[in-house]
Amino acid sequence: MDQHDIRESDIAIIGMACRLPGAPSVEAFWRNLREGVESTTFLSNEELLAAGVDPQLIDDPSYVKAAQLLPDIDQFDADLFRITADEAEILDPQQRQFLECALEALEDAGYDPGAYDGAIGVYAGAGLNTYLLHNLHDRYRNASTLDDYRLMLANDKDFLATRVSYKLDLRGPSLSVNTACSTSLVAVHTACLSLISGDCDTALAGAVHIRVPQRKGYRYQEGMILSPDGHCRAFDAKAQGTIVGDGVGVVVLKRLRDALTDGDFIHAVIKGTAVNNDGAAKAGYTAPTVEGQAAVIRDAQQIADCPPHTIGYLEAHGTGTPLGDPIEVTALNAVFTEDAEGTGRCAIGSVKTNIGHLDVAAGMAGLIKTSLMLRHAELVPSLNFESPNPEIDFDAGPFHVATELTDWPDTDGAPRRAGVSAFGIGGTNAHVVLEAPPARPAPSEPRPAELLVLSARSPQALQRSMANLARHLRIHPELSPADVAKTLGAGRRAHRHRCAVVCSDLREAALALALADREQLITGDVADDRPDVVYGVADRLGDGGTHAVALLRALPAYRAEIQAVTGTDGTDAEALLGSDDTAAALVAQLAAARLFTAWGVRPAAVTGGPVARLVAACLSGELTVPEALRLLDEDPVTWTGVPRTPSDTPTGALLLRLQPDGTAPPGLHRTAHDLATVWTAGADVDWDAFYGGEQRCRVPLPHYPFERTRHWVEPEHRTARRTPEPDTLTDRLGAAVGHERVDIITEFVQQKIATVLGGEAGGLPETDRNLFDMGLDSLILIDVTAHLGDALGEQVEASAFVEYPTIRSFSEHLAIVLGLVEESPPQQDGIRTSRRAQRAAARHTGQA
Repeated sequence: MDQHDIRESDIAIIGMACRLPGAPSVEAFWRNLREGVESTTFLSNEELLAAGVDPQLIDDPSYVKAAQLLPDIDQFDADLFRITADEAEILDPQQRQFLECALEALEDAGYDPGAYDGAIGVYAGAGLNTYLLHNLHDRYRNASTLDDYRLMLANDKDFLATRVSYKLDLRGPSLSVNTACSTSLVAVHTACLSLISGDCDTALAGAVHIRVPQRKGYRYQEGMILSPDGHCRAFDAKAQGTIVGDGVGVVVLKRLRDALTDGDFIHAVIKGTAVNNDGAAKAGYTAPTVEGQAAVIRDAQQIADCPPHTIGYLEAHGTGTPLGDPIEVTALNAVFTEDAEGTGRCAIGSVKTNIGHLDVAAGMAGLIKTSLMLRHAELVPSLNFESPNPEIDFDAGPFHVATELTDWPDTDGAPRRAGVSAFGIGGTNAHVVLEAPPARPAPSEPRPAELLVLSARSPQALQRSMANLARHLRIHPELSPADVAKTLGAGRRAHRHRCAVVCSDLREAALALALADREQLITGDVADDRPDVVYGVADRLGDGGTHAVALLRALPAYRAEIQAVTGTDGTDAEALLGSDDTAAALVAQLAAARLFTAWGVRPAAVTGGPVARLVAACLSGELTVPEALRLLDEDPVTWTGVPRTPSDTPTGALLLRLQPDGTAPPGLHRTAHDLATVWTAGADVDWDAFYGGEQRCRVPLPHYPFERTRHWVEPEHRTARRTPEPDTLTDRLGAAVGHERVDIITEFVQQKIATVLGGEAGGLPETDRNLFDMGLDSLILIDVTAHLGDALGEQVEASAFVEYPTIRSFSEHLAIVLGLVEESPPQQDGIRTSRRAQRAAARHTGQA
């Protein structure tokens, strides 16, 4: 695509993620669409009884034992998002699923939000929170003010988008959007407007709908939207309604011009969007209108500058109701016949025949489906269509129902285009016009050795990441090693447990990852205190310049550094590096040092002999290269103003040898191996700089393997959540003496925090570890101090945790304030004691 053909309003879809009935990923969803899979689950009586459905309801002839299920909604990787177990179990499952899906979408786009320079916006919507109604309501019926507040933060729709922004550190606008069934397309529309106006540089848009409980059917009622048999038959003569489904979908959007410049993978292009409302000109609040639907489609096409005759597919709202489908096709005919070229030219379909009606996420499922069709140049079937609804006049327009998998080629060189509709109860209508993505650039030219990096929060997750990537590389041999390396390095967050492989091609990498080959993989675990990197400099190259010359030939960035240092290039530079004298050692290693520094690996020190002193002085700017070269002819004893460097590596530091030893393979392979070694040990690497000057593209790769565990509150009947603490703490304090009382308070606080955290793998939380680093926030600490205050019969304020952020320091401070130990208390900050507390303290110390 010529940059001159791009409009400022063109928006690229650069990332996608979804979890839908029968499809835990975009790849699975596309496979089901191609194969014509209907994901409805028909439930047995035993399953319904186990789910708590009333036996009388099960026997009701109008009860439809069908559902479109989203499995494992009780599972969540809370630790990855630094959410405590106590918070996770009350967090709306919709928000949990959306949070994970948002991260997957960003990874699909190839971006680590923590390393992204621009503003990323979030535009999201959620359905009715039935988890709060069915599972939490009775338990928290008489909850405290604090618990009410925590429930609100965990369950209100207002906090969906902003929670994503907070947990992923996204700095653009963050808006919750809700317009019923059109929510997700309205979110896309709003995100596009923000991108066009410059409010953000990248945007997440999506929606989620999850019902609780899952495994249940529904009662059919004639005239309502739900089907009597669990099937959706959009546009068909037998259409009697739809089936409700659960799912989540998120897309990542970016201005098309920027996406092309940045080498992003483009799934589809949004040419235009429009939103309107039916107003009052309809039979009732929930009724649709031909006029409103036609107007929004017409507006979107005009904004997109895509006339109806250029549209080859229409993803309809398509609920499969006897009334709704005819109204929708009538509206489409009204728009398309204004510029139609014959009938039967434009295919139409509805994803609801596959996965049901996803409520607020319905439009997102249609958008992802249509984007996949545009990208793969295939039309997938709309299911359960045999003969048209007699109320639909297909002869009056260009439409025919897509009933089989067919190729979808460009027409006369024109790009494939499609429309996607979503119409919400209440009258808010949305339409999006899409276009096939521009041709991908030629695969990036790989280096002789490429560096692939992976990381995870646990060894088990890292092993899964390695296996997933190995499988993906085998399935997709067409991938460029250069693009894969760029995506993994610059597009993924770096976690504690790390692995890297230096490879000549992806087949070699896949084999090493699949076998967990210890000879080829570089692995490491990052300590809490990351070690310093120290450059090791030799006084002679020792290999006749073999490594430096090989690196000069393989890596343009190194060649540029050599030229910058010496003013020479080509054969002159090779001759200089091959001389094996101190000048060659200085030039080769100074260029390498400048290169590693540019890649973000900055040294805390430089070790070695005289050449190391000169390299360090040049790096710090104390000497120029010509000055350093002149000093080589003098006795180092006479060097004035040149700081000395340590001859040995400081304890605990990482030694990065700028000249490899005799056993190391020379050139780029060795340099990549050295970079992998320091990265796996915890050093930061600027991957964009590492690949700077090269035309590398981002490609979709397997996402992070979530370590999901169950966080779920079963429905129950309680009148209050908190039970009074037994009056044992004061008795224990009264029986103890001196600093034993600090130990007792420490144990009490430690137990309460362990309960909130849900238990750590190592048992109780460490008493000297910063609580805020463990993911606790002020609300949780307020809850902990409330329990502590109840047990003491005093008011203890949580603000003291700010100054005393560990369990031990807080407990010591509290013991001093209460007079339980003899040290004079400091200024009382955050702990308020009453006279009753002072008397209690005196009683405990035997002074009353």
